Amino acid sequence: MFSIAWPWLLLLLPLPFLLKQKHLTKNSGGQLQLPGIGSAEQQLTVHQDKSSRKAYWLMWLCLLCALVRPQWLGEPIELPSEGRDVMLAVDLSGSMQIEDMVVNGKTVDRLTLIKHVIGDFIERRNGDRLGLILFADHAYLQAPLTQDRRSVAKFLADSEIGLVGKQTAIGESIALAVRRFDMVNDSNRVLILLTDGSNNAGNIEPEVAARIAAKRNVTIYTVGVGAEILERRSIFGTERVNPSLDLDEEQLQQLADMTNGHYFRARNSEELAQIYQKIDELEPVSRDQLTYRPKSELFYWPLLLALLMSVFISLRGQLASSSPLNSKTTSGGR
Repeated sequence: MFSIAWPWLLLLLPLPFLLKQKHLTKNSGGQLQLPGIGSAEQQLTVHQDKSSRKAYWLMWLCLLCALVRPQWLGEPIELPSEGRDVMLAVDLSGSMQIEDMVVNGKTVDRLTLIKHVIGDFIERRNGDRLGLILFADHAYLQAPLTQDRRSVAKFLADSEIGLVGKQTAIGESIALAVRRFDMVNDSNRVLILLTDGSNNAGNIEPEVAARIAAKRNVTIYTVGVGAEILERRSIFGTERVNPSLDLDEEQLQQLADMTNGHYFRARNSEELAQIYQKIDELEPVSRDQLTYRPKSELFYWPLLLALLMSVFISLRGQLASSSPLNSKTTSGGR
């Protein structure tokens, strides 16, 4: 179905005519017309003006048609009436750049693993509303709860380590998620918090935020990311170290227990993927049936036509000014 987004802009249609009338009124009078002098040139100019006036009006009409935003509306599509509300909180602190994870046989940093696994998780959440919080020194809402999974996945893919600082504000990310859940009704209210450290920044303690979350029926699934053994070479040979010494598993377990959630230890992609099953076990919440109609913008067609008209008018003016008749008339007027 054809539709116009801003039809009220059609009121601008007579604008060139009004501006021309105002210009003629301002410049009328005071000119001395002598018979026989410049009459041929004037006749030619009048003829050219009349022939090009339609072209100018057509160009203006095309520009106006583009300005009102013509659209083609597709058939109504029903959105899923059942689903869950899941907020993802992803740690972007400096330690997330430690390369102790493996994806497809290749060693990668922790954030890359999260992007790989959670990206697939987002793709599977048909019917669910997803949101994204990024946190380090402070927590920031990157995407509110939405069924636009593609945008959430894009925001996650574009995130970078150090984008919002180097430390870890776990409590602040929980508090921000709770505030966003307060804006929706009839929701599962699930927060998936992925981190590789312990709280050392922010303006609220994680336990305080978790108690508030429990009162608001927010379930927190905490995920501790990082390998337990990392081999590295030194001048003394190969040594094994624990790259996850900063991970406070006890605190993450406590936060999950306080909200009837679950704690996951993600040493690799397989363990991180276990969260799929837990989320799928949640009973989806019924919502009002919503529909939307896909829109295709059509403004570029009249805009292209207006551009072609402008080129036509310009070429026509150049040809008219260089024609022998115009040169003869001009020399005769002199």
